[in-house]
Amino acid sequence: MAAPQPGRVRIIGGKLRNSRLAVPAVDGLRPTPERVRETLFNWLAPVIEGADCLDLFAGTGALGIEALSRGAASAVLVDADRRAVQGIEANVARLEGIEATSVNASWETFLARPPRPFDLVFLDPPFALDLWQRVGERLEAGGWLRAHAWIYVESARDSVFIPPPGWLLHREGTAGEVVFALYRRHRVDRLS
Repeated sequence: MAAPQPGRVRIIGGKLRNSRLAVPAVDGLRPTPERVRETLFNWLAPVIEGADCLDLFAGTGALGIEALSRGAASAVLVDADRRAVQGIEANVARLEGIEATSVNASWETFLARPPRPFDLVFLDPPFALDLWQRVGERLEAGGWLRAHAWIYVESARDSVFIPPPGWLLHREGTAGEVVFALYRRHRVDRLS
């Protein structure tokens, strides 16, 4: 198999609109298609301002950087591949007016840390690893989500994702072999 070729993805909206992000040549790196990102961020437009975001399988960092471009307060971009994280760091350093925290760690290592609750989580793991269920359950159980957090899930059309209890489907779409869905967490803490 030939090594993947580096490329570029475009930021679609916000203060960084039309900025290009370099895509490093990393096996399995599959940036979210532009049309899908545009739809997702149209869905998120009413809630993105001031949001604290977690991109757990960041790859290029396009989802987290797009969120920052559109007014998110913070973005933590996590990826297990050091080359991907170096690419994210280079992109963030080149772009003006955003700050993002990049973390070189597996999802398991990152979620083993003391939790920090987020308003918005991007969950787009490598399709071949079939991690949606495990990661969703860990996010839900581990204190990583605010009471009414938004969770974006991107998966293969032939995969099955059953959201944890309390994750309500807000919107869903398909593009080729990709299913993309936005969930809203609805949790009511009961007083004892």
